Amino acid sequence: MKKLVILSGAGMSQESGLKTFRDMDGLWENHRVEDVSSIEGWYRNPELVMNFYNERRKQLFDCRPNPGHFGIAALKKDFEVQIITQNVDDLHERAGSTKVLHLHGELRKVRSTVDPELIYTLNHWELKMGDKCEKGSQLRPHIVWFGEAVPAFQEALPMMQQAEIVVVIGSSLQVYPAAGLINYASPGVPVFVIDPVRPNIYMKNAIYIEEKASKGVEILTEQLEKLK
Repeated sequence: MKKLVILSGAGMSQESGLKTFRDMDGLWENHRVEDVSSIEGWYRNPELVMNFYNERRKQLFDCRPNPGHFGIAALKKDFEVQIITQNVDDLHERAGSTKVLHLHGELRKVRSTVDPELIYTLNHWELKMGDKCEKGSQLRPHIVWFGEAVPAFQEALPMMQQAEIVVVIGSSLQVYPAAGLINYASPGVPVFVIDPVRPNIYMKNAIYIEEKASKGVEILTEQLEKLK
């Protein structure tokens, strides 16, 4: 089976009811991004940051995968599918996708503030001040904030280099380093771009599907029939 690599962004989950940064005019729920999504913001006011992600997590528990998520999961019948997502939700997994790499962390996980290798999955939405890891340090959201390295990027590079088909869904391709991944695809590899608004970036061999994720994945599935 051909290697199909999917790079998904916030627009992938928008139809599930999750707000995107593009919807918020540069603000996340009336908070400045630097206050709730940066390492400096965490040092200044960890309780504000924690509460912000508690609300995002609470919202996620009430959301469900949309037809686009299920459509992508169904592709594994005919392709070797690897998802690289900029999203911190778990909707790809809940729809049935099994190979998902989260570039920016995972909302349902928390980690130690002294040992980044100590990562825990929450089965509830609330993380509190005083919740500690086994080494006695405060737990924090398992999110890659502005000002922090993106360790999964190095893992994503060979995935993109080995891709025989690339699909970009719901990403403006403006957030780096994630947006730069597309440049590592081999020359000549077909690239499908699903988004109601074309990303403001030139991509050779790009095939544009100007639809939201659900309808776009339906169209994509039909077009991929020719590439099996």
